[in-house]
Amino acid sequence: MAHENSYESEDAAKSAQSDYPPLTAEQVQALREIEPAVSPWRIVSLQCGVGVMVALLAWAVTGEVVVGGSALYGALVVVIPSALFARGLMSRFSSINPATASFGFFLWEAVKIGVSVVMLAAAPQLFENLSWLALMAGLVVTLKVYWLALLMRAKPKHR
Repeated sequence: MAHENSYESEDAAKSAQSDYPPLTAEQVQALREIEPAVSPWRIVSLQCGVGVMVALLAWAVTGEVVVGGSALYGALVVVIPSALFARGLMSRFSSINPATASFGFFLWEAVKIGVSVVMLAAAPQLFENLSWLALMAGLVVTLKVYWLALLMRAKPKHR
């Protein structure tokens, strides 16, 4: 019975593949024009700008440089790993074929997480009077830029 089901699922997969033929180069180009991609560098630059604004706001509200520095460091915990991730994804190796692209994505995501964890662990050694609240505020607000970047992406062109 289980053996029979495996043949049925293979037949269903083959049927599904034949229902959706691969796109032509022209169709891919048209799709890219209708739904433009968001550049990872645009997201990193938006994160930098928002991180600096959060740090300046934290410094202005509290009047303490260490609070502004903590918020800035929290933003850097997002920005630096994001920049490494974007650089890794845009490298030639990551775009050779779908298999290397998938591997590259997971590799650079692991690097991004690892760098973030190391930076957070190093924070108490780098700041004498670290403000964890300001650090986390800078980190969280800067992380939310992904959503802002998606909302601000170029509007799709209608044909």
